[in-house]
Amino acid sequence: MCTLEKRGNIFLLTLVGDDEHRLSPNLIGEIGSALSQVRAEATRGSVLVTTGQGKFFSNGFDLAWAESAGSNGLLHRLRHMIDSLKLIVAELLSLPMPTIAAVSGHAAAAGFVLALSHDYILMRKDRGVLYMSELDIGLTLPDYFMALLREKIQSPMARRDVVLQAAKVKAEAAVKMGIIDSAHDSAAEALEAALRMGEKLAARNWDGGIYADIRKSSFPELCVVLGLQSKTSVTARL
Repeated sequence: MCTLEKRGNIFLLTLVGDDEHRLSPNLIGEIGSALSQVRAEATRGSVLVTTGQGKFFSNGFDLAWAESAGSNGLLHRLRHMIDSLKLIVAELLSLPMPTIAAVSGHAAAAGFVLALSHDYILMRKDRGVLYMSELDIGLTLPDYFMALLREKIQSPMARRDVVLQAAKVKAEAAVKMGIIDSAHDSAAEALEAALRMGEKLAARNWDGGIYADIRKSSFPELCVVLGLQSKTSVTARL
């Protein structure tokens, strides 16, 4: 469901296959295992790039799996996926390295949240939208979804359009709204740009622990909701 490869200092995490990359318990578990491996193998100057194959980056939670449990099990399965993804968001917010999402296609709901959990977002503009679909499908937003949206989408009007209009935002509009960093002609070009950015960030050779601590300090509300704590690290540079 996903692969992890190492290219120099860059870890490349890919959601594989030509499906919607729905965030089922199995896929969330595989992403979590990959991130644990990244953390274990991290060195000074490491960078993570996350992307997906096919038309979708991720089309959100596996609602078909939740609904297959019937009315009695639906909410339990939804809560399980929500709680499991919360751990992934927390892991990305505390990962000791810069993180880049190369959004290869549609990123909806929880898939949008997965992309936003990275430090940088690069996206293809020939196909795909960012879409917080909960309003259209009749679901409320979990607390950490809203905390992430508040801290990562600074414009109140842009955030309103995303959550209260369920806007389907294409890449070039997302750049103007301050949601993503850049738009590219194809998925391949978005990934190539992400890898180039990763190489530049890796060359800075930053201390990953300090990087993670500064990141967490940058998003205090989100870290409270995620149960993350930051610590102040002071290292003399001679």
